[in-house]
Amino acid sequence: MSGHHDLGRRGEALAARYLQSRGWAILARNFRWGRREIDLVARRRGLVAFIEVKTRAGSGFGHPLEAITRAKRAEIAFVARSWVARHGRPGDRYRFDAIAIHWAEGEPPVIEHIPDAWRL
Repeated sequence: MSGHHDLGRRGEALAARYLQSRGWAILARNFRWGRREIDLVARRRGLVAFIEVKTRAGSGFGHPLEAITRAKRAEIAFVARSWVARHGRPGDRYRFDAIAIHWAEGEPPVIEHIPDAWRL
């Protein structure tokens, strides 16, 4: 596994623990539909969040959330519809969240959770 993939997986695991510590249940990690994927699907009460996690070790590529492009949001929406068709419950509410993790070497990670980060 290359370094950036390893950092991304560590960031997703950290994001899952962060959400769980705030009362979210993780329903799926890396939920795939074809070649497309949602990093995390989480539930708290009747709200299901489809969460894209972006982790960066530095600022050389800009803010982590800048990587969630219009095309990426469309892919996540496509996979989210598939998840809802298979696992959705009557009365559930849905939203798209983003988690940015700034994780510089030798520093503690900084987690930024953006609820309802975009809408369709």
